[in-house]
Order: sequence, then C-alpha cells, then structure tokens
Amino acid sequence: MGPTEADIGRVVSIGYRAWLDEQLARPATSHRTYWEARDAAIRAAAAPGAMVDTRDQVIESFWKQAVTGEDQLRQRMVWALAQIFVISMADDTVGNNPRAVAAWLDMLGDKGLGNYRELLESVSLHPMMGVYLSHLRNQKADPRSGRVPDENYAREVMQLFSIGLVELNEDGSPRLVGGNTVDTYGSADVSGIARVFTGWSWTCPDGPDNNCFSQGNVGGVSDPDRSFKPMIGYAQYHSPEAKSFLGTTIPAQTARIDPEASLRVALDTLANHPNVGPFIGRQLIQRLVTSNPSPAYVRDISRVWANNGSGVRGDLKAVVRAILLHPEARAASTDSSGKLREPVLRMTAMLRALGASSDTGWWRVGNTDNPGTSLGQTPMRSPSVFNHYRPGYVAPGTASAARGLAAPELQIAHETSAAGYVNFMRDAVSQGVGASNTIAGVTRRDIQIDWTAELAVATDAAALVDRVFGKLLPHAPPPAALRSEIVAAVGAIVVPTTGSTATALRNRVHAAVLLTLVSPEFQVQR
Repeated sequence: MGPTEADIGRVVSIGYRAWLDEQLARPATSHRTYWEARDAAIRAAAAPGAMVDTRDQVIESFWKQAVTGEDQLRQRMVWALAQIFVISMADDTVGNNPRAVAAWLDMLGDKGLGNYRELLESVSLHPMMGVYLSHLRNQKADPRSGRVPDENYAREVMQLFSIGLVELNEDGSPRLVGGNTVDTYGSADVSGIARVFTGWSWTCPDGPDNNCFSQGNVGGVSDPDRSFKPMIGYAQYHSPEAKSFLGTTIPAQTARIDPEASLRVALDTLANHPNVGPFIGRQLIQRLVTSNPSPAYVRDISRVWANNGSGVRGDLKAVVRAILLHPEARAASTDSSGKLREPVLRMTAMLRALGASSDTGWWRVGNTDNPGTSLGQTPMRSPSVFNHYRPGYVAPGTASAARGLAAPELQIAHETSAAGYVNFMRDAVSQGVGASNTIAGVTRRDIQIDWTAELAVATDAAALVDRVFGKLLPHAPPPAALRSEIVAAVGAIVVPTTGSTATALRNRVHAAVLLTLVSPEFQVQR
C-alpha cells in the first residue's frame, strides 16, 4: 500500500523473491475482528437506546490495515480484488450490513491468495454479493405468473468476474474471426446460467424451510452470522430444467433437484474458460503495476494462470509472484509504463511513508467520497458494480488517448477532483486527517504525522526536500527541474533568527511535503 523506509531496507537486505515469500507467509489481519471491537466500543459509549451506525468503521478498518498491517501484500491484493469483485456500501442493502462487508474483505484476503476457482465460489455464495447483485432469494421460473430467474448475477459473473465480453488470445488481444471479435456469451448463455443461481439464500437453522429462504429465519430464529456465511441451496426454489451455457449443458434434474451440483458445473466451466487468465490476469497487472502491460507481459501471466509449474490452474499466489517479478514490472520506465495512482493509494502511500499514527488507534478517516473537498474515492463505496473506473478507460482528448493507451484512474480525475486533492492534502499535511478528537485536553484530527526528523533539517531547504523526496518518491531520484522549483519555494520561507522560528520551520516542512504530494512524479506510479 506504499513503502516505508523499513520495507525498502528489508527488500534490499533479502531480495525481491524472499520478500514476496515472507509476505505471502504472513498471517492475515482481520477486518471483521477490528469491526466487532469497534462496534462494541461505540455501543458501550452510546446512550441507552441510541441508534448506532457503524458503516464508517469498515472504512476505518481498511485504513488501519492498509497503513499499519504487517501483511502488506495481502492487503494490497484485497484492494485489487475488491475493485474487480465489487460490492458497495453506497448501496444500502450492503451498507446496512457492515460486519458482513468487513467479513467480505477477510474473504478476499483469504481466497485471494488461494485458488481462483475457490475465490469465484466464495464470491458467488457470499450473501453480500447475493443482495448486491440480487441472486439471493432468486427463484425458478413460474409459467403461471410469468416470473423468470433474475439474470443480474449471471451476467456480471461472466462479464466482470471471469471471462469478459469478447474471446481473448493468450496475450490479452481479442481473438478475431474474419476480422471481427467473437462474443464470449449471448443472451441464451445468460438465461442458462441464471438458472444455476436460483434457489440460493441465507444459511439458516432449518435450511429447507420456506421461511428460511425468504426471511433467513425459522420461528424467529436466525443464524447470527448469516450475513457472511455462504448461502445454501434450497432445492424447492431451484430450476430443475436443463441449463445450457458456454457449450456446457447441465441435464434436467428430475429424480433429485441439486443446486450444489449445478453450481459446481457452472463454476468449473467458468474457471476453466481460456479467457480467465488473460482477462483477470491483465486487470491484476493494471491494479498492481501498469495500466498498459505489453502483450508479452499478459501472455506470460496467462501461462502461469494456466499452470503454476505443478499443473495447478488459477494459483493466485503464483500469479502475484509472476506479476511482481516479471521483468516488465521492474524495468526502467518508458513513456507508456506505470499508472496513475488512484486517490486512496496516494493517501496510503503518504501515511505509510511519513509514519502516520492514529491518536485513538481507530484510524477515523471516514467517508472521502466528495471530489471537491476530499479524495473523491472511498474504499468499499464504488458507485456501481463497475468499480470507480473501468479497466479499459481511455481519457478523451489526452496524449495517452491519441496513442490508444488506457488510463483507468483518469476516469475519476477532473478539474474538481484535481483541485480538491490539493486542498485535501494541504489540510492533511498541516492539520492531520480524519475526525477530530479531544485527548488530554488537546483537540486535533485523529491521524497525525510526527515531523521531528524533517524539522531537524528544515533550516537547509535542499536537505529537507531531498529527505521528503526520498520518503515519498523512493522509486527514482527527483527530476532536477522539479527539485529546483521545490527547493526555491521552500527556501523562500524565511526562518527568522529570533521569534517564530518553530513556525517557519514547520511551514517549510509542510510546503516541501505538499508540493511533492501534488507533483505528477508522486501521483504517477512508475
């Protein structure tokens, strides 16, 4: 989520591969455990009978783990996967279940470094995905009423979570027949696989009970963890007809209706489709490394996806290793490499690099949706299932568009968000981040940065700028022209020999940091 000086030292000491192995072996930090502790503390402090809303505490957990978690690679993978397999608290059906959203993040952390087939099943059966894309309580067709199975999840599990819209070659390029692209699926495939996702609903003390299917309880008794335990199949609501999709047919179920058997076939079919490696693999490269990977880069990752070297398909640990150790990931930057850092990752990088801490320990960042006054992006609050931005987005009227380059994060970059980011970071640097607390008689924002080391060199503008650049831009020395501009700006803040020396030195530090944070060199990851 952004390097620290200690991280850089560790990588230099043990090497890339050993560092990756060390990270992959670290135990996962739990978002649900954090949320439960935070929720209990808030309820204990609230007035009796008061309404308590702890949706923001999921966001707090994201920031806490992103900035302080020891399992950095896992949390980085969680964020990447959360932008591919999207649920959103902007939708109240999800937002009203914050404990389950925290559990969703834990599921991505667990399955996201396991096997893709298992991840796809966990995503498909998670109740929060079920309520978000409306396949929880999805019922078989009823000819008398004209009801047909809901096709929402059936469409998105193909379009977004597995195979995409057009058939791909191993290198991610579209497969052409007669000069034309080939659709991966049609309306008949959607209808066929929609039947698979009928009859799934809450886990319940008496699962076959009709009331369990519709209400999640029987006799008023429900499973306290039903909002994140995998959905179960209810045979009486599952489509018994034959289900045909993607060249596969599940025969009609007559003697025994079996939702689990239908699901196994469907997910095996999707997971084994040749599109999955280049389609999901390319997006992981985009999220982790560069917006425009070469065909060779995508091809190499697709091959690891197909076979991890031991005959296993969809080994996500092997895929992540291959992405980060690929020569193209670590080669000297070209004018088409790298990616725009989305706002959330700019702030995680800043907070980690500058050693930020939370006064309360809760990391009370809160909602940062507003692009004019905040980041314009909040974790787990995507505006739709299509994420905050599309992976293939090309920004109209830009130099990158003229070259046909994707710039996904530019979809949420505009005049308002550019100004809003500068203003937000100005306040973050000078005042801290998040909600205000009063501790020991002092009222200030929850997340603060200790500037002691920077203040110690602030009398020397050049030394201060080099220190700040070294922390925030560890991937390359500062461009000479930019360094000169910032040194001049910082040096223009006069440090008096008497009087308000401390204020002037602090202003120098704030100026050096802010000008670095808003520079293109920081906002673009190379």
